[in-house]
Amino acid sequence: MSFQNDPHVIRWRLHLAAAPDKVHEMLATDAGRAHFWAESAVETNGMIDWRWPGASGRFKLIENTPPLRFAVEYFGHTTVVFTLTGDGVKGTDLTLTERGVPEEDRVETLAQWVSVLMALKAAVDFGVDLRNHDGRRTWRNGFVNN
Repeated sequence: MSFQNDPHVIRWRLHLAAAPDKVHEMLATDAGRAHFWAESAVETNGMIDWRWPGASGRFKLIENTPPLRFAVEYFGHTTVVFTLTGDGVKGTDLTLTERGVPEEDRVETLAQWVSVLMALKAAVDFGVDLRNHDGRRTWRNGFVNN
Protein backbone atom coordinates (compact mmCIF):
# COMPACT_ATOMS: atom_id res chain seq x y z
CA MET A 1 0.00 0.00 0.00
CA SER A 2 1.49 3.30 -1.01
CA PHE A 3 0.30 5.10 2.13
CA GLN A 4 1.72 2.35 4.40
CA ASN A 5 5.24 2.72 3.06
CA ASP A 6 7.30 2.40 6.27
CA PRO A 7 7.51 -1.28 7.27
CA HIS A 8 7.83 -0.40 10.97
CA VAL A 9 4.96 2.11 11.14
CA ILE A 10 1.22 1.61 10.72
CA ARG A 11 -0.82 4.72 10.03
CA TRP A 12 -4.57 4.99 9.52
CA ARG A 13 -6.80 8.04 9.25
CA LEU A 14 -10.47 8.21 10.11
CA HIS A 15 -13.04 10.99 9.91
CA LEU A 16 -15.65 11.13 12.66
CA ALA A 17 -18.72 13.35 12.82
CA ALA A 18 -18.16 13.95 16.55
CA ALA A 19 -16.00 16.73 17.98
CA PRO A 20 -12.45 15.97 19.19
CA ASP A 21 -13.42 16.17 22.87
CA LYS A 22 -16.03 13.42 22.45
CA VAL A 23 -13.62 11.22 20.46
CA HIS A 24 -10.87 11.78 23.02
CA GLU A 25 -13.25 10.77 25.81
CA MET A 26 -13.89 7.43 24.07
CA LEU A 27 -10.15 6.75 23.85
CA ALA A 28 -8.99 8.15 27.18
CA THR A 29 -11.60 6.96 29.67
CA ASP A 30 -12.30 3.53 31.10
CA ALA A 31 -15.97 3.78 30.10
CA GLY A 32 -15.13 5.03 26.60
CA ARG A 33 -12.70 2.20 25.83
CA ALA A 34 -15.18 -0.35 27.20
CA HIS A 35 -17.84 1.07 24.89
CA PHE A 36 -16.04 0.12 21.66
CA TRP A 37 -12.58 -1.39 22.13
CA ALA A 38 -12.30 -3.82 25.04
CA GLU A 39 -14.66 -5.48 27.49
CA SER A 40 -12.83 -3.37 30.05
CA ALA A 41 -9.75 -1.16 29.99
CA VAL A 42 -9.24 0.31 33.43
CA GLU A 43 -6.43 2.80 34.01
CA THR A 44 -4.74 2.87 37.41
CA ASN A 45 -1.55 4.80 38.15
CA GLY A 46 -0.58 5.12 34.50
CA MET A 47 -1.22 1.48 33.54
CA ILE A 48 -4.26 0.19 31.64
CA ASP A 49 -5.54 -3.32 32.32
CA TRP A 50 -7.20 -4.43 29.08
CA ARG A 51 -9.65 -7.34 28.88
CA TRP A 52 -11.08 -8.78 25.65
CA PRO A 53 -12.85 -12.11 25.14
CA GLY A 54 -9.98 -14.58 25.19
CA ALA A 55 -7.19 -12.02 25.69
CA SER A 56 -5.82 -9.50 28.14
CA GLY A 57 -2.87 -7.22 28.63
CA ARG A 58 -1.46 -4.56 30.92
CA PHE A 59 0.03 -1.62 29.05
CA LYS A 60 1.44 1.76 29.95
CA LEU A 61 -0.44 5.01 29.33
CA ILE A 62 2.13 7.17 27.56
CA GLU A 63 0.23 10.40 26.94
CA ASN A 64 -3.20 11.83 27.57
CA THR A 65 -3.54 15.39 26.30
CA PRO A 66 -7.24 16.25 25.97
CA PRO A 67 -8.65 16.65 23.38
CA LEU A 68 -5.71 16.29 20.99
CA ARG A 69 -3.67 13.16 21.78
CA PHE A 70 -3.84 9.82 23.47
CA ALA A 71 -0.94 7.36 23.41
CA VAL A 72 -0.39 3.90 24.89
CA GLU A 73 2.11 1.10 24.84
CA TYR A 74 0.44 -1.88 23.19
CA PHE A 75 1.08 -5.49 22.24
CA GLY A 76 4.73 -6.26 21.53
CA HIS A 77 5.82 -3.03 23.27
CA THR A 78 4.71 -0.95 20.31
CA THR A 79 3.63 2.67 20.73
CA VAL A 80 0.17 3.68 19.52
CA VAL A 81 -0.65 7.37 19.19
CA PHE A 82 -4.08 8.80 18.39
CA THR A 83 -3.89 12.38 17.16
CA LEU A 84 -7.18 14.28 16.92
CA THR A 85 -7.74 17.39 14.83
CA GLY A 86 -10.94 19.36 14.38
CA ASP A 87 -12.22 19.20 10.81
CA GLY A 88 -13.23 22.87 10.72
CA VAL A 89 -16.93 22.10 11.12
CA LYS A 90 -18.01 19.86 14.02
CA GLY A 91 -16.09 16.65 13.39
CA THR A 92 -12.68 15.11 13.93
CA ASP A 93 -9.90 13.83 11.74
CA LEU A 94 -8.16 11.07 13.68
CA THR A 95 -4.71 9.74 12.81
CA LEU A 96 -3.59 6.49 14.40
CA THR A 97 0.14 5.79 14.29
CA GLU A 98 1.66 2.59 15.64
CA ARG A 99 5.44 2.28 15.73
CA GLY A 100 7.55 -0.80 16.26
CA VAL A 101 5.26 -3.45 14.76
CA PRO A 102 7.28 -6.57 13.93
CA GLU A 103 7.26 -7.46 10.24
CA GLU A 104 5.63 -10.85 10.93
CA ASP A 105 2.68 -9.12 12.66
CA ARG A 106 2.20 -6.26 10.21
CA VAL A 107 -0.57 -7.59 7.96
CA GLU A 108 -2.71 -8.80 10.86
CA THR A 109 -2.11 -5.60 12.83
CA LEU A 110 -3.14 -3.46 9.86
CA ALA A 111 -6.45 -5.33 9.69
CA GLN A 112 -7.01 -5.26 13.45
CA TRP A 113 -6.71 -1.48 13.55
CA VAL A 114 -9.33 -1.15 10.81
CA SER A 115 -11.64 -3.22 13.00
CA VAL A 116 -10.95 -1.06 16.08
CA LEU A 117 -11.33 2.20 14.17
CA MET A 118 -14.60 1.19 12.54
CA ALA A 119 -15.91 0.12 15.96
CA LEU A 120 -14.88 3.56 17.27
CA LYS A 121 -16.75 5.28 14.44
CA ALA A 122 -19.87 3.20 15.03
CA ALA A 123 -19.79 3.96 18.76
CA VAL A 124 -18.98 7.67 18.54
CA ASP A 125 -21.06 8.66 15.52
CA PHE A 126 -24.00 6.26 15.86
CA GLY A 127 -24.01 4.88 19.43
CA VAL A 128 -23.65 1.31 18.13
CA ASP A 129 -21.44 -1.44 19.57
CA LEU A 130 -20.22 -3.67 16.71
CA ARG A 131 -18.53 -6.26 18.97
CA ASN A 132 -20.04 -9.68 19.59
CA HIS A 133 -18.77 -10.05 23.21
CA ASP A 134 -18.38 -13.80 22.66
CA GLY A 135 -15.18 -15.54 23.76
CA ARG A 136 -15.78 -18.29 21.18
CA ARG A 137 -15.90 -15.83 18.29
CA THR A 138 -12.69 -13.86 18.59
CA TRP A 139 -10.06 -12.54 16.20
CA ARG A 140 -7.87 -15.52 17.09
CA ASN A 141 -10.66 -17.83 15.93
CA GLY A 142 -11.03 -16.09 12.58
CA PHE A 143 -13.88 -13.75 13.49
CA VAL A 144 -13.77 -10.03 12.74
CA ASN A 145 -14.13 -8.64 16.23
CA ASN A 146 -12.18 -6.42 18.60
